[in-house]
Amino acid sequence: MKPLSLYHPVLYWLRVWQKRLFRHIAWHCSSRRYAQRRTAERLPFRYLKHTSKLIRKLGDSDLALQHNKVINLKLAVASIDGTVIAPGEHFSFCRLVGRPTRRRGYVEGMELSFGEARQGVGGGICQLSNLIHWMAIHSPLVVTERANHSFDPFPDDGRILPFGSGAAIFYNYIDLVLHNPTDQHFQLKLNVGEQQLEGELLCDRERAYRYHVFERGHRFVREGGRVFRENEIWREVREKGQVGALVERERLYRNRVVVKYSVEGEVFEVS
Repeated sequence: MKPLSLYHPVLYWLRVWQKRLFRHIAWHCSSRRYAQRRTAERLPFRYLKHTSKLIRKLGDSDLALQHNKVINLKLAVASIDGTVIAPGEHFSFCRLVGRPTRRRGYVEGMELSFGEARQGVGGGICQLSNLIHWMAIHSPLVVTERANHSFDPFPDDGRILPFGSGAAIFYNYIDLVLHNPTDQHFQLKLNVGEQQLEGELLCDRERAYRYHVFERGHRFVREGGRVFRENEIWREVREKGQVGALVERERLYRNRVVVKYSVEGEVFEVS
């Protein structure tokens, strides 16, 4: 049965307004300390550097939306670059970036909503939350809030990271929130380059461990007339060094989403 909010656009946006209001109240009343300090001065040690391609052809989508995405990413990066996450602090993507509106310079890019890829103001900034999330899970930072998209809109095109390792954003209640439980300071350095979105996670102390994130059990499953994509995201933490004794192995996420394109290759049938 569909939620009541999906029966009419007015009901949907009333529900969105309600959720946004509740999130603002939660921010205001919370005892959490949120990261706000930004500095151009770099912390001395790097945990991870990661880049992702800015312009990609996704199915038959309008390539102009990809170029608009770059405009949106530059605005979002300007709101986060240099942020320091101090011991005990939380990092909130939505809190720092704010609501992406035309008045603030955001334009229509591609967003995934209502079960399809469509254009919307601020579309594309999920690429930045994806990058930050990927760096965070290669560190002692704890992901306390993260959502995955509920469907897979396009076939893989040069995918490098495991499927389902990103972080969806919809201001302000679908957020990426990180917590720093350590006695170290972490810093996000971000840049929109000519061809790549560039990110670094820096620290005031040299890292003690190595992190490896990988997928298991990837498959396509046909069930009830629909095809689903499934996998699990795992992480290993090892001591530094050539051998690197295993400290921890854990499953971070289990993904199962509806596929919106024709799948080539093996599909498991579930009766």
